[in-house]
Amino acid sequence: MKVNLCCILVFFGLYTGTSVSSFAQNNLHVLNLETVLKLSGANNLVIKEYIRKQELVMANAQRAQEWWLPDFYAGTTIHQLWGSAMNGDGNFFQSVNRQNFWAGLGINASWDFGQGIFTKNAAQLKVQASAHETQAKKNTAILNTIHIYYDFLEAQLQYKAYSNLLKQAETISKQIKIRVDAGLQFESEFLIAQSNNNHLKIEMLQAKTAYNNWSAKLVSVLNLDPTISLLASDSILAPIRLNDTDSLLALDSIHSKRPEIKSVHFQLKSIKEEKKTVTNALYIPELRLGTYGSMFGDVFSPLNPTGEVNAALIWRIPAGKINNGGAVQQYDARIAIKENKIDQIKAQINEEVLRAKNQLQISEEQINISNEGKEFALKALDQCILRQKSGTVRPFELLQVQEVFIKSQLDYLNAITKFNKAQYALFVAIGNNL
Repeated sequence: MKVNLCCILVFFGLYTGTSVSSFAQNNLHVLNLETVLKLSGANNLVIKEYIRKQELVMANAQRAQEWWLPDFYAGTTIHQLWGSAMNGDGNFFQSVNRQNFWAGLGINASWDFGQGIFTKNAAQLKVQASAHETQAKKNTAILNTIHIYYDFLEAQLQYKAYSNLLKQAETISKQIKIRVDAGLQFESEFLIAQSNNNHLKIEMLQAKTAYNNWSAKLVSVLNLDPTISLLASDSILAPIRLNDTDSLLALDSIHSKRPEIKSVHFQLKSIKEEKKTVTNALYIPELRLGTYGSMFGDVFSPLNPTGEVNAALIWRIPAGKINNGGAVQQYDARIAIKENKIDQIKAQINEEVLRAKNQLQISEEQINISNEGKEFALKALDQCILRQKSGTVRPFELLQVQEVFIKSQLDYLNAITKFNKAQYALFVAIGNNL
């Protein structure tokens, strides 16, 4: 029994040789990490939701800027009265039949400078808070998509590895059957080989299930057509380096870079600006103005021109605010809640940074250990093939060595997946945007 060493090494190397034909399906969509990043930013429904929310906040800010614009009115009225009517001195007139017609154009305006200016400023601060919140949600959504992609890629490579291993095992099993039929080997060796084949089929189906599940998840987060099938064009997994863990910024600097912190800071400023509507605004008067010009008279003749102007400058003095300041206390409570929220986010950021750094360190150790194990298994495989040429190795022993080698490869792939995911997690944790 001769097994081509070159074929085995090509298969069992890090390159798994994934091709489109290997995953031939209808409506196949091939992608890589770059494509995933583009689609995630454009198609992700969570990101779209926060973009729409940001647009709503911007519309509210635009509306708040319109506080100084007056209301215009124009139209006609017809008045008819019959029967009794009271005169100005309290006497009643009987058998009254009164009618008049009015047509004109007028303006009503009210400028509450305190409410208008501070409310406008608060609305503009909310726009900035919303922009940073949208960026934070975008980072979270894209980071989640990156993690899903790496899990999907790992599952695809594992499925392909088990598929190729099964093909090699079936070839060896057939060769054992030939030797058994020729009386050169025991039937038990063929049965062991067949049992090993069934075990590999189970492992392959489990890997295929994981591949299909991660594919469905990736289709969902990218908001793609659910009828398509995904295939990663990346045929290898290699460690990436996004962060220099030895020169990370201090935590205070990291906090100031995170959009979550920036968003709450602007929310806090907005609340403080709103608070001025119940403090500073009390000292600012409200200006009211109303005027119109019209034709007024009988229906419809004679009509005479008429006009009117009303103006007032008013200071409102709410006794409730002066007495116990309930509105001020409400704003103070909201400010305290936001300040507490900032402390919570800082604690969460600290945890994210430390968790990502620890995961990087452990994953790097796993990469080194699994790579060393892979080298050991490769050397053992080389020796088994040399022994096979001299007829001193049993076929099922070669199968076992191949299985050990593929497991070492899978350990290596898993370690790289965790390492790359931790790189992106740390990249976002220290205040970078995706």
